[in-house]
Amino acid sequence: MHLSKYTNYMVLIGIVILSYACSSTKRILVEFPQKPKNDIPQNIQSLLLVNRTVDNTYTNFQKDSLQRIFYKNDFNLDTTIFDLTSVDTSLVALGELLFESGRFDFVIPENRHLSASKNAFFTSAMNWNEVREMCELYHTDAVLSMDMYKTRVITKLEEESVFDPNQGFFISAVGAQMVVVYEALYRLYDPQTEKIIAREVFKDTLMWEDIALNVRDLFSDFTPVKQALTEAGIALALDFSEQISTGWRSEYRMIFKSGSAELKQAALYTDSNEWDKAIAAWEKIAQGSDSKSVKSKALFNLAIACEIEGDIDCAIQKALDSYNIAYHPLTYQYLELLERKKKNLKKH
Repeated sequence: MHLSKYTNYMVLIGIVILSYACSSTKRILVEFPQKPKNDIPQNIQSLLLVNRTVDNTYTNFQKDSLQRIFYKNDFNLDTTIFDLTSVDTSLVALGELLFESGRFDFVIPENRHLSASKNAFFTSAMNWNEVREMCELYHTDAVLSMDMYKTRVITKLEEESVFDPNQGFFISAVGAQMVVVYEALYRLYDPQTEKIIAREVFKDTLMWEDIALNVRDLFSDFTPVKQALTEAGIALALDFSEQISTGWRSEYRMIFKSGSAELKQAALYTDSNEWDKAIAAWEKIAQGSDSKSVKSKALFNLAIACEIEGDIDCAIQKALDSYNIAYHPLTYQYLELLERKKKNLKKH
């Protein structure tokens, strides 16, 4: 019987769909740790977070009262604001970010604002006796101090013309812009070596802008100054945490999921993040299976597990064992990836 072109096409589509349905591999998303720019010694695990820049120039501005200052100046102002909430938000956010990285524990004491002498730009460095005393008092390994924090707020309000496509002509509107420039200095004091093992200076800018037909509508949705200062504190925390805490990069990897009932079950464990069970199952398969193909697939999956745990040499060895038992194109490609990754790690 001669099949029509349409019938041939439908058969081909069916084969493709079936091949995907019966795929022997499964794609998983995994996260790999990335070394920070400033790799703090491993003996430093707990940090005392304090501020040594707050003085009598800082105020805990109320949201409405701070906003009125800008409204009284027609929202056209360029001024430096020392906001206590912004400082405290930055410290709390930084502690949480460092903790979530899995690298550090932290303590923020109730009396976190310490008096300190200043020069024209920065707070002077801490005395080492003071550092040791504070670490002993709060049972931490080091002191992380915000030794300068400055926020400059620049706002503009001006009339603009915008084209109204519904009416077909330009209409009057008002536009607002707010810029927060934040500058900061962090020092990390190690009492054991009496060295400042991290000294990071930051300067960056956050900006908000919007446009509306009238001032009332414009400021009904526009970010308040108080909130902008708080967001600047969070942005600073993100800036510094990236310097000293472990980062994470997401990548996709393939594992084998078919070949035996045991392989299929082991792959299901990864769905619920039960990697210990999956690894134990793959090890059992690799040691006891009579099928070279199944044993090779289990070893390949163990190589992926080694990579996730950060042991590149183990991953390469498992992948080589898999390759030598039974050839799979995926194994060859993965070995190339691992070799490139190992070379990059050596460079850094």
